[in-house]
Amino acid sequence: MTGSFERVVIIGVGLIGGSLGAALKAAPDAPHVTGVARDERTREIALERGVLDEAVAPADADGALLAADLVVIATPVSAAEEWLARLGRLGYAGVVTDVASTKAAITADAARLLGGRATFIGAHPMAGSERSGVEAADPELFRGAYYVLCPLEGTPADAYSALHHLVTSIGARAIAVSPDAHDRAVAAISHVPHVTASALTNLAAARVDDGEDVLRLAAGGFKDMTRIAAGSPELWTGICMDNRDAVIAALADLSGQLEGFAALLASGDRPGLRDWLDRAAQVRRALPARWVPASARLHELTVAMTDRPGAVSTVTQAAARAGCNIEDIGIDHVTEDTALLSIVLTDEGDVEALVAGLRADGFDVTFTPLDAEGQA
Repeated sequence: MTGSFERVVIIGVGLIGGSLGAALKAAPDAPHVTGVARDERTREIALERGVLDEAVAPADADGALLAADLVVIATPVSAAEEWLARLGRLGYAGVVTDVASTKAAITADAARLLGGRATFIGAHPMAGSERSGVEAADPELFRGAYYVLCPLEGTPADAYSALHHLVTSIGARAIAVSPDAHDRAVAAISHVPHVTASALTNLAAARVDDGEDVLRLAAGGFKDMTRIAAGSPELWTGICMDNRDAVIAALADLSGQLEGFAALLASGDRPGLRDWLDRAAQVRRALPARWVPASARLHELTVAMTDRPGAVSTVTQAAARAGCNIEDIGIDHVTEDTALLSIVLTDEGDVEALVAGLRADGFDVTFTPLDAEGQA
């Protein structure tokens, strides 16, 4: 496999699938992009707006699928299983990825349905819009956003490198985590916030039912916090059910936080309340804005690898645990059984801990700053 994909099929041409097609077509060395959509008008709009090179109906998709070296499943989660099974029946042998907001279930489905020939790498672009459909497709949607990749122990290094290259070519910031770790994280930062926004809205609505017209008093803070509660109930029912264990655990943690605050309030502990609120304020202010690092702040990590199962997954997930973001990744094959994994890291995270951990795991690691021109 080369370092990039030449033919990409995107199944599902809504906001995410359409934006991905548009972004790929705007990227350097753009691949040929085929979209699969059930609705004829969706296909027409995608072609009229230059989102795709080609558009086909699901019934006519087999030829495009077999010719592709990357298939992106951008359908609702409920339809993904059907497409994984179809790819398995076709004997598809390329790379398959997805854009679903939960990863453990679809990764298990892929292992069961793809038949062992294709390589599945789960993914979740942390980007979106209040708009939907191909009409909302935006080639800039992913720029500066995190794009989570979930390699497994058996993920081939070349497949991961090619997908990482594709993700960064559209301006996203790729980060690797395991499927289970991803689902625990998004339960806390995405799924439970949606449930909480809905709970606050239901609380206010209950007060209205009790004769208190509180919604007339709703100002900016309430509207900002509850904006996401207006999302699709069907979509969010599916998301929460797919990630139910992690959501339940995160809700229990949230309940503990609220109970702790209530206890401080009940005891009249003014300093404790202030400390509790101050910790949250500091964390919120520290959340990073979108940024692209200057090359002078980048470093190259070179890892000598033998034919060792799970090597790429071990290295990329170690980087994630250390808080290090991978800006670029490449594979240089030295012999049939050995290769050099070259990783460009931003200045985030604990690089010393990453290097020490990899060496403790038996990897031969070198670490070099890049100069202002981006050369080692």
